[in-house]
Amino acid sequence: MDFLLLILGLCLSWGLLQALVYIANRGKSNKVGKLPPGPRPLPVIGNLLELGSLPHRSLAKLASAHGPIMSLKLGRITTVVISSSSMAREILQTHDVTFCNRMSPDSVTAVRHDELGLPWIPVAPLWRNLRRICNVHLFALKTIDSSQHLRHRKIQELLAYIGKCSETRSSVGIGEAGFSTTLNLLGNTTLSMDLADPTSESAKEFKELVWQIMAEVGKPNLADYFPVLRRMDPQGVRRRTTGYNWRMFDVFDRIINDRLQVREVPGSVRKYDMLDTLLDLVEDKKEGMDLFLMKHLFLDLFSAGTDTTSSTLEWAMAELLRNPEKLSKAQAELEQVMGRGNPIEESDIDRLPYLQATVKETFRMHPAAPLLLPRRAGATVQVGGYTIPEGAQVLVNVWAIGRNLASWKNPDEFIPERFLGLDVDVKGQNFELLPFGGGRRICPGLQLAMRMLHLMLGSLLNSFDWKLEDGVTPETMEMGDKFGITLQKAQPLRAVPLPIKK
Repeated sequence: MDFLLLILGLCLSWGLLQALVYIANRGKSNKVGKLPPGPRPLPVIGNLLELGSLPHRSLAKLASAHGPIMSLKLGRITTVVISSSSMAREILQTHDVTFCNRMSPDSVTAVRHDELGLPWIPVAPLWRNLRRICNVHLFALKTIDSSQHLRHRKIQELLAYIGKCSETRSSVGIGEAGFSTTLNLLGNTTLSMDLADPTSESAKEFKELVWQIMAEVGKPNLADYFPVLRRMDPQGVRRRTTGYNWRMFDVFDRIINDRLQVREVPGSVRKYDMLDTLLDLVEDKKEGMDLFLMKHLFLDLFSAGTDTTSSTLEWAMAELLRNPEKLSKAQAELEQVMGRGNPIEESDIDRLPYLQATVKETFRMHPAAPLLLPRRAGATVQVGGYTIPEGAQVLVNVWAIGRNLASWKNPDEFIPERFLGLDVDVKGQNFELLPFGGGRRICPGLQLAMRMLHLMLGSLLNSFDWKLEDGVTPETMEMGDKFGITLQKAQPLRAVPLPIKK
């Protein structure tokens, strides 16, 4: 409601001026070429009101009328929306060079994150250095393998917590438990410490900051649609995000300074984690790494890596509880391969095809980032017989692609079996399934995220039986979503863990 009132106020204040500019630009756009089809925009605000509170669904509905490549006017921003795998291939592969850079939201400009944050900076020497650091030092398979024991320990702590809930028949907030565990998995892999310890005040602060940053970045912001308002920051999004980022940096400063002091002690034992690796690069003056850039890298890692993984875990558990026969199949596979109640190792994942299919089906129906991150056209280019002008924002609606009848039979049904024997993965080469994006901007932490997700989901299913809270049945489960930086359940999932029957 507040956002709508701001839009209406903007219309009254700037109507005449913006309408004149709009008319002038419309004439220019016709000279560029034929834009993709789309709904007729209103003066000043364009198609903003058609986005609604669930833009991924609204845009999918519009695409059913206007086609898999569609143009809209969101305020002053020409936006092209992609809703099919063939058009996604054009953007992410054929014309990847043209569309490899980002359209940065105003909130991301806080503390220069648009200039130093890996997901947002242009493809240039700094971006290449950071990608090299990720690929060679942080997310190389050898590096990930060496920290398996840390993730195993965190999973055992998660199971111990759920075991206590099982003893008292208390329900568990799956998303919250997954968030805390993911935060600790990343914390131990990168910093060799827990960041979601409920007994630690600094850990509580860290967890709350992560939530607040994600909430701000995911909010609709007038400054993104009307660049003239960026200096004013009318909704205070950039101001609040700046405060949260600096508080996050303060947490990183304390952790980094503590590690630097330990490293100065003669005979101190190295942790051989990501923090030690990055500090080595800083001290050796390699890869252009410095302490400020390191904090931006950590900000991306913890902001992007926690909520996406925990929300996918929550959706997977919700779909399995909603489809008891699929839950039984997943648990039967685990029992046959692992033995009921036995711990799961990361090396076991390849022997669990139904578990892998369940994760893929969850990604198809509930991609964590339904519109990926916005891209910017670096030049005017022809795609699908239409012109995408230089500077246009491009959104790839992977939620719509996952529900596209041309690619998927019965797309609104949860059917993990569709992936059994199907050579489709999530590594950006199969454009029907793009939860991590594609092209050169594909998520660098893909391998680590996949390991954590399979490990958590498989452990929950193999260590406990599960039931919905009293009064909730599979038929009455609330499966609505809410849009933000990640696609979350509108009503968080709570389920009761039960002792397994061996």
